[in-house]
Amino acid sequence: MPKPRPTDIPSFAATQLTLLDAELQAELSETNALLSSHTPSTLSRAGLAILNLNIASIRTGLGGKTVLELALDPAVVTKGEKADIPEHGIRVGDIVAVQEQPSGSAKKTEKRDLAKKGVEGVVLRVRRENVEIVLDKEDAEVPGGGKLWIVKLANDVTYKRMNQTMTRLQKFSEQEHTPFMHVLFGQASPSPLPSDLNDPSNPLHKLEWNDPSLNDSQKEAIRFALASREIALIHGPPGTGKTHTLIELIRQMLKQNLRLLVCGPSNISVDNIVERLAAYKVPMIRLGHPARLLPSVLNHSLDVLTRTSEAAALVQDIRKEMDDKQSSIRKTRNAKERRGIYGELKELRKEFRERERGCVDNLVKGSKVVLATLHGAGGFHLKNQEFDVVIVDEASQALEAQCWVPLLWVKASKLVLAGDHLQLPPTIKSLNSSATKAIKKETRNRNAEMGKSKDTHTTLNIPTTLETTLFDRLLALHGPSIKRMLTTQYRMHNLIMQFPSTELYDSKLIAAPSVAARLLTDLPYETKETEDTREPLVFWDTQGGDFGEKVEDEDEGLGKGKGKAGLLGDSKSNEAEAALVKMHVGKLVAAGVRPEDIAVVTPYNAQLAILSAPLKEAFPGIELGSVDGFQGREKEAVVVSLVRSNAQHEVGFLGEKRRLNVAMTRPKRHLCIIGDSETVGRYVVSISLSLPIYELSEYSSPTSMPTRAHITFILFFPSGTSVACDALCSVGKPFIFLLVQAGLMLFPLRDACMMSAFCTLFGPLAWALRGTCRCHGLT
Repeated sequence: MPKPRPTDIPSFAATQLTLLDAELQAELSETNALLSSHTPSTLSRAGLAILNLNIASIRTGLGGKTVLELALDPAVVTKGEKADIPEHGIRVGDIVAVQEQPSGSAKKTEKRDLAKKGVEGVVLRVRRENVEIVLDKEDAEVPGGGKLWIVKLANDVTYKRMNQTMTRLQKFSEQEHTPFMHVLFGQASPSPLPSDLNDPSNPLHKLEWNDPSLNDSQKEAIRFALASREIALIHGPPGTGKTHTLIELIRQMLKQNLRLLVCGPSNISVDNIVERLAAYKVPMIRLGHPARLLPSVLNHSLDVLTRTSEAAALVQDIRKEMDDKQSSIRKTRNAKERRGIYGELKELRKEFRERERGCVDNLVKGSKVVLATLHGAGGFHLKNQEFDVVIVDEASQALEAQCWVPLLWVKASKLVLAGDHLQLPPTIKSLNSSATKAIKKETRNRNAEMGKSKDTHTTLNIPTTLETTLFDRLLALHGPSIKRMLTTQYRMHNLIMQFPSTELYDSKLIAAPSVAARLLTDLPYETKETEDTREPLVFWDTQGGDFGEKVEDEDEGLGKGKGKAGLLGDSKSNEAEAALVKMHVGKLVAAGVRPEDIAVVTPYNAQLAILSAPLKEAFPGIELGSVDGFQGREKEAVVVSLVRSNAQHEVGFLGEKRRLNVAMTRPKRHLCIIGDSETVGRYVVSISLSLPIYELSEYSSPTSMPTRAHITFILFFPSGTSVACDALCSVGKPFIFLLVQAGLMLFPLRDACMMSAFCTLFGPLAWALRGTCRCHGLT
């Protein structure tokens, strides 16, 4: 493997700035295209907007910011029903615009005028009945007088902070490069571990564990992280208890009287740690606004502590005065009076911030554990504060520039990264941009020149894509000696685990005894024992059938950029596969599995759009998601629709093993994969060796068929709906039982094993079919 050379820090920062700009432009371009070419109702259906809202309340939040609480307009709520906001894709931290909702007949000029009068803000909280928005501008005039809507915008705030961080790094002089930075850029090697680390007499071997349930690989990772001087990587494959291990590491570091800054790329990743630490009464403070906080976690947030601590009394009186002013603005119709109140609010905010800053400084400086998102760690609360260790969870899902926000903003000399570089990296939209291609070309040329020279370092260690994370780069730079892997997983049945373990984790994963053999029949509630609930792993092979994929904008009447197709781009769908998904879920539910314990996952948003309505209507409580969006989640049973089926055997991004890894490691007890082995065969060959394949085709010979092979045919109505028709083949018996539900046509599934059938009787009670099954020699 080529040896990477030490990274030139200014060159690294310059490349990151170019890549970040390309990513921001891609995101802005995509958002602007959507907003300009789609109506509010279309954006709402796509999950990018919420309609028919009005202002429920206005209050003063942290930093004197105005917080809007928006709820459904009572006029659109049916009498007797809950005023719950319809399903949407708006999340905490999203940047949104709050505008007066245009009518369906509004012209473009009218829409533009309403947009100009709107305000922008950040989503603070999302509940079923309301959404809270923190407004960006202090003197922003909130639109009123009619129904409001909120629409998701491109988030350029995080890019601004990452750009500031990389610009600062680029301008550092060599004298400002610390020994810690030299290690992170390969200009120095990490300090060697103590030679007696594995000696039982070493103090680290005599640690008093807070959690007696830790396994050996978790204990080894904690010892390693404690002993490392500059960097430590904890590699946590799915279900191995990575966060569980971090909690013990944090508690051990606190015993050593260390001060810690704990970060993650998202609010959810940070809140997960806050929730777990709260159970052990760890003294801590959470910066920012956690999503869906439990009461125990809420007490640790900066927002609550600035209201409830002893120092908070200094700001309470002025906060109340500001809230009163906000309320009076809504009641005042006179423009001159409104301007006067806004002027008074401006002065009050200035005084409020001064008092609050003193309160916040005392709280933060007095905390041994501070938690924040990577972006949030760059706030004024932490500037130049000293920490012994920075810990980053979910580091494999964070842009490297994000990780440098806390590393440059605070003073620290040790970094612990926890993640899994063999799952999906951050989602990047600019991979094919001209800027990214130019950087890749330049790097290839420079690497070629180095290969011809006598330099012992033959490759640049400057990432050419934002997909390369700090975790990836450090591992490539310093090798596996800086990493420890967790090897016991507590999620999946042993058979489900085999593919990821063999293909990605060097066959090192071990299923804990408590999960190794558990099935759907072992759920804590009653389920029937069926062919489906008995099997932990099933592959429905659709090869040879009429299960072709479809590009979304091939739909008649939907040109690219219009309707649903424009929102889904060139995403793929497969209606026949969708019918199989519904059939399989139906069998699980009929056997007693609760819909809320089932998830349907697919790599393509177009397939998700097809599946969503019929599945949610038939099985309330079932969860659907994209593979990328479901990373980090788990369910008792997961059905994966692979979608791709074409003569060219093209699989697109499905060929990325990390995507298959995420899809296949979500279930605990049952995994069903539906796909065309002829198209995706080379990618799932390892899967097929360890699971029963229910083919929609022939088996190679009568002896190769299981005693009760479960073969499913799909019947299509002229309207396009489909119904499942099961055939149970009993080997050695000269007949096939056909249990036909309904239909007008049964299509042939494969030349070598054709079931040519036709209806000879039309009636509500019976259908008579004739057919031939050559692979069994039956007539």
